Amino acid sequence: MASGEEHAMLSRVLDSSRWFARLKICEREQVLSSASIRRIFRGECLFSRGAFPEYWWGVAAGLLQMSSTTTNGQRIAFLGLPEGDWFGEGSILRGEPLRYDVMALRDSCLVRIPAADFNWLHERSISFTHYLIQQLNNRLSQFIASQAVQRGSSIERRVAQAIAALLHEKEYGTGLSLLDVSQEEIALLAGVSRQRCSQALRHLREIKLIETEYQRITVLDLHALRRYPET
Repeated sequence: MASGEEHAMLSRVLDSSRWFARLKICEREQVLSSASIRRIFRGECLFSRGAFPEYWWGVAAGLLQMSSTTTNGQRIAFLGLPEGDWFGEGSILRGEPLRYDVMALRDSCLVRIPAADFNWLHERSISFTHYLIQQLNNRLSQFIASQAVQRGSSIERRVAQAIAALLHEKEYGTGLSLLDVSQEEIALLAGVSRQRCSQALRHLREIKLIETEYQRITVLDLHALRRYPET
């Protein structure tokens, strides 16, 4: 990618990020000068558990999955990382190796900010630190929900939570939420077979929580979907 095109993409992605808008002009200029673009293809592993965190990552386009593998080879799906999501801050703040794998579920484009610049922002920007506290709280809630769903939950609940997790930054409300995501990707995020995922999606359609079309899901009631099966 030409440097001009890369700069334009970086500017677009950063300008749409809530944390970037809170920075001072000199801080924005520093981030923009050090950030870069990384492309990753479907099925490719961005990094594996045990790697040292060199960057803070943002999803400019695409969809990735955060997961881990047990000692007996079983893969445990944690979270989906959709467009607009940022991740990796916990490991940088702790100064420890990463505790999870990240793999692309489709061809994706990422923005990477060097760990040194991330720490620089954390040390000098109160607004950025406030954002990180909120981000870490949200991520903790996601992990707790993910672990609860993994333990004996129905397939329908696992699929419902996998869809809702892709909208974790959206506030509760009555508006429709559109997700450009395939049935295969939802199955991978939920850790279920494609056939069982199809059955679960059919059930969620029947109770008017979602609508589906080719590679798109419309969430009709995000609040109810997050609370399923209590609704």
